[in-house]
Amino acid sequence: MTRFDVLTVGNAIVDIIARCNDQFLIDNQITKAAMNLIDAERAELLYSRMGPALEASGGSAGNTAAGVANFGGKAAYFGKVAEDQLGEIFAHDIRAQGVHYETKAKGTFPPTARSMIFVTEDGERSMNTYLGACVELGPEDVEEEVVADAKVTYFEGYLWDPPRAKEAIRECARIAHAHGREMSMTLSDSFCVGRYRAEFLDLMRSGTVDIVFANSDEALSLYETDDFEKALTLISADCKIAAVTTGKDGAVIVRGNERYVVDAHPIEERVDTTGAGDLFAAGFLFGYTQGRSLEDCAKLGNLAAATVIEQIGPRPMQSLSEKAKTFGLL
Repeated sequence: MTRFDVLTVGNAIVDIIARCNDQFLIDNQITKAAMNLIDAERAELLYSRMGPALEASGGSAGNTAAGVANFGGKAAYFGKVAEDQLGEIFAHDIRAQGVHYETKAKGTFPPTARSMIFVTEDGERSMNTYLGACVELGPEDVEEEVVADAKVTYFEGYLWDPPRAKEAIRECARIAHAHGREMSMTLSDSFCVGRYRAEFLDLMRSGTVDIVFANSDEALSLYETDDFEKALTLISADCKIAAVTTGKDGAVIVRGNERYVVDAHPIEERVDTTGAGDLFAAGFLFGYTQGRSLEDCAKLGNLAAATVIEQIGPRPMQSLSEKAKTFGLL
């Protein structure tokens, strides 16, 4: 028996979410539908220009851990915060979700990371992230017993921005594989792929990473092609399992010569896409660690993504396990 189904490792970020129109993005030189890294000065400027906002603990991998726990899975998380108000909020929120979180906070400077997320009328989100304390995550924060006792360790590609986090991830991979566990990553966004394409491919081809999550844009960027079929063929050769989301069409799962095309779960209203990919990974990994078929894993992922798209904020406000039972998925 393992203590944890999924351990996630990521940037511990408090999301500050506000609605805006496309002109606001243009006026403030914000790249739409991307994660833009910013410094402390720009963070203060954008915050001063935001309308009414919702503050919620986020960060890609943190959202995934919360989703796994919401399904009833056993989840753990590594991520660095500071000893400040936002750090206390983050730690409280993730533990309240039922996630094991014991990463030690580090001083008061740099402060806890925050991401100003602007949601436009089409539900698309544009993230402006000040990493702050996130850059302090390092190998000393790896709890060896937690990695050894987690079926899958999952990390976000965004971790390749702060350099010491790479060392932590490689240490996690060493421990996980030594104990017969698996490693998984999300490519995070196409701009992140553009920055670290060669390193991401090496992680996959070297066997450091077993399971890869991507959306269609990220998969195309990874192989520098506009041919989706070609990207699927290449990614299936480079990792054990790839789960590629395709927006309103659902997802494609590939494992060697196997391929599963799974339709999206229906939604009533597209409110906010923040966290959709994170929750897809949560549903998929929950199913995977329970021994479900790849097709069932994708259905659980699609259900979780659809649930979070229908609300503001990256963490589901209703029970995913109960909703999955309603649709006969659990």
